[in-house]
Amino acid sequence: MTPEHFDFAVTDGVGVITLNRPDRLNALTFASYEELRDFFAHLDGRADVRALVLQGEGRAFCSGGDVEDIIGELFARDMKGLLAFTRVTGALIRNIRRVGKPVVAAVHGVAVGAGAVMALACDMRVAGPKARFGFIFPQVGLCGADMGAAYLLPRIVGLGHASELLFTGDIVGAEHAARIGLVNRVVDDPRAEALALARTLARGPAFAHGMTKKMLEDEAPLSLEAAIEAEAQAQAICMAHPDFREAYDAWVEKRAPAFEGLAAAEEAE
Repeated sequence: MTPEHFDFAVTDGVGVITLNRPDRLNALTFASYEELRDFFAHLDGRADVRALVLQGEGRAFCSGGDVEDIIGELFARDMKGLLAFTRVTGALIRNIRRVGKPVVAAVHGVAVGAGAVMALACDMRVAGPKARFGFIFPQVGLCGADMGAAYLLPRIVGLGHASELLFTGDIVGAEHAARIGLVNRVVDDPRAEALALARTLARGPAFAHGMTKKMLEDEAPLSLEAAIEAEAQAQAICMAHPDFREAYDAWVEKRAPAFEGLAAAEEAE
């Protein structure tokens, strides 16, 4: 599957998705929403891709939906058509969360609207010093709860910070985002840092990483007792996987572990 509305490349087991409309601050169109949705679903089955980076070309990460391409047409739609669109945007976020590989967002410049929610849906966020985040939906007369933001944001920054961001639509800088836990790291070169982090993850146990992501997502509605039992079962499954033995053998032999599929991913380069 070769994308038409963004760039994709694989190096060292890391798939790098680059939004490539720098003249529009990487704003999304109807077509790019749909292609990104489908592409993340496609990546779930790519054995050569063990970790992912999502980034933007030029001076922005993503400025959200393109006003010229999208807003005018939405005014002409009935409720059924509007719901069809909002379900597409939500499905993109769902597929970022469902892809069984760690996803690192490299955020430089603005990440607002849908761009902010896409970064939020990634497993980790690395920001540049000039990065800015804004869930700006109320600024255009819309609900702050869009594309899963009201589900994801409180889990990351807490209910109080999430409420403030979603009610006000305020844009916050990288340092503020780091203080409230919205980003993991603030560095001078977020794209290089995100790629290095993803490469480290790609060298790790892909099966176990996929299980970690699944448990992070599935345990949210569980009680502590149910979560502990779910993790007991998940860990037992991982213990039966060859990577567990390989890690032990590598420790005994004082070498780096060669986790399942790693050699094949490197050969696919």
